[in-house]
Formats: sequence, C-alpha cells, structure tokens
Amino acid sequence: MNFMGYARPDGSVGVRNHLLVLPSVVCANDTAMRIALQLNGAVCVTHQHGCAQLPADAAQTRRTLAGFGANPNVAACIVVGLGCETVQARDVARDIEAMSPGKPVACLTIQDGNGTLDTITRGVRIGRGMLAEMSVMRRGEHPLSALTLGLECGGSDAWSGISANPAAGGASDRLIREGGTSILSETQEMIGAEHLLAERAERPDIAERLFFIVRRAEEGALSGGVDIRLANPTPGNRQGGISTLEEKSLGCISKAGQDAPLVEVLDYAERPTRRGLVVMDTPGHDIESITGMAAGGAQVIFFTTGRGTCTGCPIAPVIKICSNTPTFERMRDNMDIDAGPIVTGTKTIAELGGELFAEMLRVADGKSTKSEDLGYASFAVNRIGPTQ
Repeated sequence: MNFMGYARPDGSVGVRNHLLVLPSVVCANDTAMRIALQLNGAVCVTHQHGCAQLPADAAQTRRTLAGFGANPNVAACIVVGLGCETVQARDVARDIEAMSPGKPVACLTIQDGNGTLDTITRGVRIGRGMLAEMSVMRRGEHPLSALTLGLECGGSDAWSGISANPAAGGASDRLIREGGTSILSETQEMIGAEHLLAERAERPDIAERLFFIVRRAEEGALSGGVDIRLANPTPGNRQGGISTLEEKSLGCISKAGQDAPLVEVLDYAERPTRRGLVVMDTPGHDIESITGMAAGGAQVIFFTTGRGTCTGCPIAPVIKICSNTPTFERMRDNMDIDAGPIVTGTKTIAELGGELFAEMLRVADGKSTKSEDLGYASFAVNRIGPTQ
C-alpha cells in the first residue's frame, strides 16, 4: 500500500506541489495576491488577522500560518508582511523553516523595502526562481504511513451519520491500519457523544483531555450568555432532518471509524506527534476547521455533506462525500463520491469505505477533486477573542 508523492527534505511527503504566497497580516493581503497572480501556479491565502490581537490569538494565528507553510503539499513559500504587525513575517518564515527544514522560504517586508511595487517585483523574481526548481520535482512511491487525512463534515443531514460519515470512518480505519494518521475535528460537534470516543482513548489522560476540550467549548458559549444549541444544528441541518446537537455529534464521531484507538488530542493547528487517530480542537465552522487540519499537516481532506457544500482548501485536495443520491445528482459539479447507495441498500458501509479509500489513494497520486477543478479554495483562521 503506497502512494505517489513528492519527497520533501524533512522526510515528509506532499500529494501536491504548491508555491504558497502567505501574508502575515491583513495589511499585506493585496501585495501577496499581486505577487501570486504573476506566478503561474502559485496559490495565495488572504485573511483578516495578524495584528490587533490578544496574545493567545496572535500565537494561534502565527501557528496556523506557519503550519500552512510547512504543510508537505507546499514545496516553497514566500511570506509577505507589512512590518509593524503583531505577527511578524520574519517570525512566520523562521517557524516554517524550523518545522520543515530544507524547504525554500523567503520573507518580504513592505515597510523595510520601498513600498508595495518594489515588494511585488522582488516577490515575483524570487517566486520565478522557486518555480523553476519545483518544475523538476517528480513524484515517487511512498508508504501510507506518510499520509495524514483530515476528517470534516458540513451541511449535514439525517443521512450523514448513516452513510457518508461511517463510510469515511471505514476508510480512516484502513488508513490507520496501514500506518497512516487521521485527524477528527469539530469539537462542538462532539458534544453529547464525547463519552463514546473517550472509551477508545489509549490512556486515561487522553480521555480526560478530550472531555476537557468538549466541556470548554460548551462552557465558553454559556459564559457569553449563549447556548451553543441555538447555533448548532444550523437551519440547514434541521431542514435535513437533524433535530438536536447530540444527533449531529453521533454522526460526527462516526467519521473516526470503529477500530482505531484515540492516541492524541491536539490544539488548533497543532501537528500530530503520533500516528493513528487524533482529535484536533477546532470549531464547527467548516473553513476554520479545515484550515486548522491543513496547518496541522493533513495532505488530504474528506468532507462529508448531506445538504451540499462547494468549499475547497488552497493547499490540500478536498474529497466531497455526499450522504444521499438526490443531493449528489443536484450538485454533481461539487460532489466527488455518492454515499447514497448505503441508504438504498445497494452497497454496504464497508464497500463504500473501500471505495473512499481507493479514491483517497487516487487523489494522493495526483487525481484532481471537484473543488480543485473549480478553483475553489477557502482559508479562515479560528479566532479566540475580540479585536483589540
């Protein structure tokens, strides 16, 4: 069981070969985007963060940006900063170099240069050199132990926990048996089902950590005078037949499969230190959750949905798994796999799980997903506190 990927100097393996242009602060978004637009094949993310943040938020933003740049799917990175921001471009660049030794990383600061036009010119010149080096990189055969899969669900319906989610869980179990890693996300959508997942924890302290992050998510909303159940399930979830958060949570944790023990609980955008099934403390917000997992090193994302979703990720291919055939047929432009045959009884969960595993390998080998074909790529960093 191997896949064809790009070997990186730090020993990791990418399933894509991106040049990433990464602004460290919202003020550098436009400059970073203009650099990327002149570099054929480069990707750029924009965001509203990097300054006027409390220390915990600034640290999380820095960790997320550095993790994105260090992701194995990124072959080279240009970090662009303004100069006076809280999250300094040079610090993000150094973090990337420390997390992914040997990866080409450049740092540009607008205020330390001669303004935006000079920064864009320098960025394009540097990027062209990076692209030239990347153009001779070739895929090689690598074991599945080098693969990390992110597990996400969004726009769920009553069928999600019956078809798409458990099928994704079956593929996850198989990847872990082959030595790979799966990241289960969305802490708020574990509320009411966390005890079932905790039973699979390898050690008591891991179970306690899981209980802690779930309790913190619920109490954090209550401390603000809001019951999280007023926002979750969403109106679309309810229209799709989900009536309580606990129902949604039971479906969410089924993406973790049946067999694999829980070996680690991570902070948002943190890298796993162990192979196997891990939980990342992310919000239920789909884009923030996917961003966190990609920053944690996930090279491929499973995204299950019943209502339909069109989002993608700038650096990691997102495989859309639809829980029911009518939505799949209606949104063929966006959906990759139809899990509806489980609902009709024409396929078993195990059979669909095997198909998902095979599709994951094809995507890891280079097959494009629907969101990649459409050029859809969303990025959002989870926010902890208010803007200062």
